[in-house]
Amino acid sequence: MSRAMKTEGIEGTERFLSPGKGRGLRATKHFKVGDLVFACPAYAYVLTVSERGGHCECCFTRREGLSKCGKCKQAYYCNVECQRGDWPMHKLECSAMCAHGENWCPSETVRLVARIILKQKCQTERTPSERVLTLRELEAHLDKLDNEKNEMNDTDIAALHHFYSRHLNFPDNAALTELFAQVNCNGFTIEDEELSHLGSAVFPDVALMNHSCSPNVIVSYKGTVAEVRAVQDISPGEEIFNSYIDLLYPTEDRIERLRDSYFFNCDCKECTCKSKDKAKMEIRQKLSTPPEEEEIKQMVMYARNVIEEFRRAKHYKNILHCELLEICELSLEKMGSVFAETNVYMLHMMYQAMGVCLYMQDWDGAMKYGEKIIQPYSVHYPPYSLNVASMYLKLGRLYLGLEKSTQGVKALKKALAIMDVAHGKDHPYITEIKKEMEERK
Repeated sequence: MSRAMKTEGIEGTERFLSPGKGRGLRATKHFKVGDLVFACPAYAYVLTVSERGGHCECCFTRREGLSKCGKCKQAYYCNVECQRGDWPMHKLECSAMCAHGENWCPSETVRLVARIILKQKCQTERTPSERVLTLRELEAHLDKLDNEKNEMNDTDIAALHHFYSRHLNFPDNAALTELFAQVNCNGFTIEDEELSHLGSAVFPDVALMNHSCSPNVIVSYKGTVAEVRAVQDISPGEEIFNSYIDLLYPTEDRIERLRDSYFFNCDCKECTCKSKDKAKMEIRQKLSTPPEEEEIKQMVMYARNVIEEFRRAKHYKNILHCELLEICELSLEKMGSVFAETNVYMLHMMYQAMGVCLYMQDWDGAMKYGEKIIQPYSVHYPPYSLNVASMYLKLGRLYLGLEKSTQGVKALKKALAIMDVAHGKDHPYITEIKKEMEERK
């Protein structure tokens, strides 16, 4: 690789020291809404186990008729080129999956770290994923990890040794601890157009961007490449901000989440002026006696607990989907005695209920929840939000499936208006959605 590659940076941007934030990325030219600021191929990536068979392990293309690996019969590919391209990484797991059989169960983070270690061994030059920030420069925040996070790291390191020792020589435990901490703090989840989880990856250049709760760029994915597009006009000299978290929630919740996962206190304009908090925390109107401050506080605590309880319940082995739906319905009933339907905690549980209905193929139930969610989502999220686009998309597809073509096409058009900016007009997802619309005319 030429020396030019080593220092070329990303055209239209530069790395700089951002006051109070450490390093960051800023624009050196003007970007308008919808412009591609930069694209970054994954340094390393892994397809999630549940999507095997539906997506190619190498390029993440979604299609019918993929060919499976003849040896492990677990990994699927578009063609021989994709299979060959993935073999250096797949061989880490292929024979191990055969040897361990049902007991092969490393976490996605462990699988990703194994691939990073292998890549570091055979790749000494700077890669196209590291034009402004190298993988080794990623923050680990080792000094800020609590006992729970340290224990998770130790568990991951043990699993890495257990499942990958035949094919990998590991660095020492201190280096592994740092690598896991770097991945936990800087890893990305690759999602499809409905925000379903497809896999995990590291994109060092994308990780250079600092966070804002009113970001001026959005990250979407084309296969295993991250694409960063402007969702606000950006002037030369302005810092480029991405959002690290789901922006639905009120300021206090966002600040807590950012502190817990990324170890900083957010002081963006949204966290300072809290302009959306009142609407996000809307109290039910027309109550004969308005709730006391203490009653609201108690209900917020209940809401946060039930959100966490539900998150855990989804991972229980023997839980039935009708039981999950019941948790949603009961919590909505209880919260609804104080909160308006547009309150974000209500919306969170409606979204979970909608997901359960979709899984159970209760299309009418899913549609009813989606219809309640979509308008408040459009208010609470920033413009050009992937969460809003994916909700319009789910609703549109539900309508089409329920023979409500006019409503379906209308919802899909709203999704496309956002996706044109967030994904770019030539994205395969957009082509697919237009085709779905054409078929209904």
